[in-house]
Amino acid sequence: MTILVIGALHWDVVVQAPRLPHIDETLQGSSVAYKFGGKGGNQAVAAASAGAEVAFAGRIGSDQPGTEMKRNLTDAGIDISELQIGPDASGMSAAIVDADGNYGAVIVSAENHKFDADALRIPRECRMVLLQNEMTHSVLRQVKQKALEAGVPVVFNAAPARGLSAADLEAVSVLIVNRVEAADLLGFTPTDTGWEDGARDLQKLAPGSDIIVTLGGDGVIFAQKGGPPEHQPARKTVVRSTHGAGDVFVGAFAAAYADGAPFNTAIEKAQAAASAHVSAHP
Repeated sequence: MTILVIGALHWDVVVQAPRLPHIDETLQGSSVAYKFGGKGGNQAVAAASAGAEVAFAGRIGSDQPGTEMKRNLTDAGIDISELQIGPDASGMSAAIVDADGNYGAVIVSAENHKFDADALRIPRECRMVLLQNEMTHSVLRQVKQKALEAGVPVVFNAAPARGLSAADLEAVSVLIVNRVEAADLLGFTPTDTGWEDGARDLQKLAPGSDIIVTLGGDGVIFAQKGGPPEHQPARKTVVRSTHGAGDVFVGAFAAAYADGAPFNTAIEKAQAAASAHVSAHP
């Protein structure tokens, strides 16, 4: 096993609509789909699809969505020996995708927030722990400490970034954020031409981390520890939906980086995977 992903699972209800509704407005949608989701689950599947050996640690409920999500993980070839099952509802999300492929979503964490970090075991063969911020902060801190004790690097996708402090970023080897998450961490939004400075500010906030800021169609700004920010342009593609693209990027990056690819090459592979996803995703 190469990567241990620890994170949330959500059963997604995805609705297609002409646009996002205004407050108090009801729109006529065109379709609905029920999908496996949650940042942890999505990133685990993306890493496995990119060729990594992946184990997943998280928590589902004793309900039909939980059963379906468990099946999705095993079908992807993911080790679920660290998956916990509780008595209540599994996590879920409701997402609306508009005609331009943009989306908004609401999540309900449910059993995800009952994950027992004390019971977690980091396997000896693990080369990387991949985390997100959809579970409780106490879980984040406990898992980071376990990874530190095991000598395993932590890749942290600070998504969502709300509620995080500089202390939460300690002992993180790679910090990955998008525009919104970077702005949440910094307390301001850099201008479109100022993301190099934003990356430098993130380096000050997390001095022990390599930094990746994903900018969608504007590519990626990245900076390794002690190094200057660099820009890698996005691939040209036809966008059908951006839903889940960030998770595909993170999972593909983790797979390549854990396999020994140089930092910028791992980002290239992640951008390629995300580009293929947004052009093919319904």
